[in-house]
Amino acid sequence: MAVFTGTHGIANGLEAVLDAAAELRRRGRGDIKLVLIGDGKLKPGPQARAQAEGLDNVVFHPPVGKGKLAGLMAATDVGLQILANVPAFYYGTSPNKFFDYLASGLPVLNNYPGWLAEIITRQQCGYAVPPDDPVAFADALCHAADHRPALVAMGARARELAVAEFDRERLAGQFVAWLEGAVAPGSRASKEPFNNR
Repeated sequence: MAVFTGTHGIANGLEAVLDAAAELRRRGRGDIKLVLIGDGKLKPGPQARAQAEGLDNVVFHPPVGKGKLAGLMAATDVGLQILANVPAFYYGTSPNKFFDYLASGLPVLNNYPGWLAEIITRQQCGYAVPPDDPVAFADALCHAADHRPALVAMGARARELAVAEFDRERLAGQFVAWLEGAVAPGSRASKEPFNNR
């Protein structure tokens, strides 16, 4: 079971999920389900398409609170980090759901290039597939379903990455230390007037 959590809007490019679902259906992979949790002005379109094409491997779920969402994610296998194929997104986004997936110990399937794809590949905590490629998307989901021990290991690395690099308290401490260093007596920042920076 792969889950997407968030807005169903223009930027999210959820047609990619339905394209992958259609490819999975062509392959006879009824064992793989795609769950889309959330709402948005474009949600009726994918719902209508799924119904028209008989994509019963796609489940639409209404929005839920963070507490219930954590429970739902614990029952899934892969987090879907999906965005439309817009070059500005490659290095210009920092989506909350990515960090939620990591914190939940979910391997992440990402469908666009950029810093997220690079970190997923480097840390081996999921799958980075090319944009607009339903075959590669479906291949990644099939690999996840067919290689459960590898998937569990990816999830463990995702959680390790969350703790090591993205822990809120750790990041807040680093930011405070940086601010204190910037205004400490003798620092370059403390000697320059604010309006000159």
